[in-house]
Parts: sequence; structure tokens; C-alpha cells
Amino acid sequence: MISRASLPSLEPFLPFFLAGEWVEAGGRAIRDVIDPATEQVITTVADATPADVDHAVAAALEAHRSRVWSGMDPLERTRIMNRVAELIERDLEELAILETRDQGKPIERSRADTQSAANTFRHFAGATTRLGGTVVPIDGGSHHAYTVKEPVGPVAAILPWNFPVMTAAYKLGPALAAGCPVIVKPAEDTPLTALRLAALMAEAGIPTGVVSVITGDHVAGATLSTHPDIAKVTFTGSTEVGAHILHASVPGFKRVTLELGGKSPNIIFADADLDLATVTAMRATFGHSGQMCTAGSRILVQRSVLGEMTERLAEAAAKVPVGDGLAGGISVGPMVSEEQRQRVLGYIESGKSQGAQLVTGGGISGPGYYLEPTLFTGVTNDMVIAREEIFGPVAGIIPFDDEAEALRIANDTTFGLAAGVWTTDLARAHRMAQGISAGTVWVNTYNIFHPALSFGGVRDSGLGRDLGEAGLDGFLETKSIVMAV
Repeated sequence: MISRASLPSLEPFLPFFLAGEWVEAGGRAIRDVIDPATEQVITTVADATPADVDHAVAAALEAHRSRVWSGMDPLERTRIMNRVAELIERDLEELAILETRDQGKPIERSRADTQSAANTFRHFAGATTRLGGTVVPIDGGSHHAYTVKEPVGPVAAILPWNFPVMTAAYKLGPALAAGCPVIVKPAEDTPLTALRLAALMAEAGIPTGVVSVITGDHVAGATLSTHPDIAKVTFTGSTEVGAHILHASVPGFKRVTLELGGKSPNIIFADADLDLATVTAMRATFGHSGQMCTAGSRILVQRSVLGEMTERLAEAAAKVPVGDGLAGGISVGPMVSEEQRQRVLGYIESGKSQGAQLVTGGGISGPGYYLEPTLFTGVTNDMVIAREEIFGPVAGIIPFDDEAEALRIANDTTFGLAAGVWTTDLARAHRMAQGISAGTVWVNTYNIFHPALSFGGVRDSGLGRDLGEAGLDGFLETKSIVMAV
């Protein structure tokens, strides 16, 4: 357990890391940073102005044109990125505590997320020397044709509030490996670990202008994503905001990677290991207080075990530990804000009004933005709680009879980010994995991520991929060069 009484008070954070320099708040608007477990102000940051955005983009553009980063010896870039990973690990506990105070998640999860950030930098540090092109034989030898891969240019990385430090690394790691300068805009509710990460990158030796971090609300994000000198926007967040970013990218034909919402089915067949399926469903649904784009909030259960699984899931949900993430041993911390809690409470009322039966949960407590893990049964796939992304600790049990019906329900959604399948039948597992329309399908497990494994969705869940070779390629352009011999 981490005692709050022993935690140091946080001075107001310097609001921006611009072109290698920390900038004072000056006359800018000040924003409180709230600890969602206590509802207390823990520090303040400042909102970026359009001039601040211009400054950050101009520095990134100069870094791109001068090739201060992309033109560096690849092995030196590898060394610096490995040093970032080392510094994250050096300060892992400090970063994890900061993440929990800022976001509310359990400290164990914050530690894992911070380690994931270090792993991501280390993985992509090894990519700098494998960005080679190809020699292409196009005729009988009259021409020498080859391709090279070049960085797309200045990148705007706009982060969500549910996984601040981890998604920062998901975007910075491959972008920097590709040679791109990056301007990071963390979510207005959770800016602190991105600012701390900026200091570590500077300490590691990333050159001036290559990385900037600016804070602020949606106005700063919109100003950055629409800036004419930004070549690519990589965004993780809601489908609604993603659509705005995609629309804004059209005039300049900006490249975009959009990892958006989800309404993932977690499909449990009668032959599954029901003990493991139950335990994992708790993590898949209620982890991070359900504030995950991959949350398996549609729990599809084969009708022959519906009664048994309803009892198992209800009993497990009622026992999920809820509380202050710094206490240790907590599975569900507070929601990120009161606004988010009220939004989720509205979905709970919608479920009740449409005829779903509340099995457990639905209550709130405080101080802190707490909401009990909530489970509905009697859910049909046309209900609002089965159609829309709730982004809170709320799940519904939907029955099905056979594979065909399970696939029909699973794919009856505008989203397509992830899915889970639970069965001991290997052939069925392959059939379901092939039949489900989603970017990731987990079989007899859930929420497994790795820097080498690409992640993203289809339809309303986004465009492009984070991580893996596909994520790296998203920050590169291929140039063909033809020489007469």
C-alpha cells in the first residue's frame, strides 16, 4: 500500500516542452489536474495557445528538414531510444504513482503500463537499422531502380486519458524509429506522465525540436491536427473525435492513424474452461474501470450454460475489489472524472429502461468518482447498452445457441476493434477467429499486447495500426528512384 500522506505535493507543472525548452505558464489559462480517487486538485497545467502550437510545429518542421534526427547514424538513434527505455525503468515507480494519481487506475496496472512503455521504446529502438528499401529489376539492365523509405514528416500524436504513458510510447516509439519529429498532445484530464516522459527523452539525448509536448483541451488538439505543416496525425480516442480528425485531414491529404472505439464481444461456448473464462471476463470488462476501447462488454454466452455462467459472472462481479488505486490489491479504481461517471450512469439507466435486468452493481460512492462493476442480463443486441461504447464498468450478458448465431451477434455492430473466443474446440476456434470482423481476436485469453504485434480496428474502430511492422510503416513513405545506366 502506498500512503497518500507520504506522497510529495506536486508543484504546478511547467505546461509545455517546446523545441527542447520548458515554457512557463505566463498569461495562459490554467487548468486544474484532479486526482479522481480524492476529487482533490493535485497540480495545475496551462492550456496551449495557437502560437504555442505554431512554435512546436515550426520546430518539428525544421528538425525534419535539417534531418537532425532522421539523418543521424541509425545506431546512434538506437542508442538514444534504448536510453529512453532505461530511464523509464529507472523512474518506473515515480511514473506509475504519477499515472495512478492522474488517472485513477490501480498502481499495479500503472506499473505494468509504464513497463510496457519502456518495452515499446526498446522494441522500436531496434527498428532504425531495418528501414531498407528494395532493388527492383524493371528491364534488361538499362535502368537501376530501387526504393527507399523516408519519414513522413512532422507528426501530431494525440493521446487518450485511459492509458496515458503507454499510448504515448505506442506512438512515439515507431514515429521516432522512422525518423519523424513528434508533437504530443496528452488528454486534458491526464497530462502529467507525458510531461514527465518529455523530460526523460531530453535527458536521453533526443535533439532539440524533435519532440514537443503541449497541454490543453480539444482546442489545442484541433489546432494541432489541422495545422498545414503536420504531415501525419496519430490519434487514440473516441470514434466521434476520430471522424473530425479524418475530415480535417482531407485538405492537405494528411496521413492518419486512428485507433478508435469498440464494442467487443467476449464469446463463451459451453465447452470452454468456465473458471478461466469467468476470471478473465472480469479483467476484460471491468479492468481500468471499464475505460478500455477493447472492453469485452458484450458477454455472449451459449444458452446451454447461460444459467451457470450468469451465476458465476454475477458472483465474480460482486467481489471485484473497488477502491483507491494506490491502496494495492484493487481491481477497479475510480472513473477518470465526474463527467465520465455521469455519462456511464446514463447508460445504466438506459439499460434498465429498455428491459435489461440489473444483476449486480450500478451504485456509486465517494469521495472519488467510484462506480460499482455493473452486470446486466436479459440483454439483446439492439439495446443501447449493446450498441454504444459505454467506457465504464458495465457489461451485458447476451445468449446465443450456436456458432452461426454467435458470429451474427458478434458482427452486428458498427465497431470492429477486438473480440474474445472461449472454447476447447480447436477447429471452432479457427472458424470463429476467421469469421469475426475485428482487428484482433483473442482465443482463450484477452487483452494481450506486445510492441511487435500490430493493433487497430476496422469500420468505426479506426484506420491503420499502432505497433508492429504495420505501425512502423505508417510513419514512412516509399520513394522510387530510377537511374539510367
